[in-house]
Amino acid sequence: MEKRRKIAIGMAAGAVWAVAVLVGAAIFVQLPVFALMPTIMTAFLAPGLVTIAMVGRLAQRRFFDDAIIDGEAFSGAAAIDQRVLSNTVEQLVLAMAVWPAAAVLLGAEGPGVILVLGVAFAVARLAFWFGYHRAPPLRAFGFAATFYPTVLVALWALWRVVI
Repeated sequence: MEKRRKIAIGMAAGAVWAVAVLVGAAIFVQLPVFALMPTIMTAFLAPGLVTIAMVGRLAQRRFFDDAIIDGEAFSGAAAIDQRVLSNTVEQLVLAMAVWPAAAVLLGAEGPGVILVLGVAFAVARLAFWFGYHRAPPLRAFGFAATFYPTVLVALWALWRVVI
C-alpha cells in the first residue's frame, strides 16, 4: 500500500503542476495573437527534441548490447526506455490532436499557453523517463504532469466555446 500512496502523491503533484503550468502561462506569458500560427508550429519542438533523445538512447543501447543488436526484444533498462518512448509518443499524439485547437479557442491566451505547454511537456517527459528508471512516484509525476495539462487545456478550450 505504501507504493500506491507514493504513486498517488506523484500523480497529485502532477495535477498541481498542470494547473500551475496553465495558470502561469495565461498570466505571465503574453504573446501577440498574430504569433499564434508560428507558435503552434514551434510548440512541439521541445517535445520533439526529448523524443529524439529517447530514440537515440534506444539506438545506442541496441548498438552496444550484443543480446539485442540483431533486433531482438529489448530487456532490462532498454525495455524501460522502450516503454517510456512508447508512452511519450502516445502523449505527443494527444497533444498534437488537442493543443492547436485549444490555442485557437483560447484567443489571446492561446499563443502563450501552447508555448508553455511544449516546454512543460519536455520537462515532464524527462521526469517520467528518469522516474521510470529510479522511482515510481517520479514516474507517476512525469506521467500526470504530461497528461493532465493536455486534458485541462482541452476542458478550458471547450469551456470557452460553451461560454
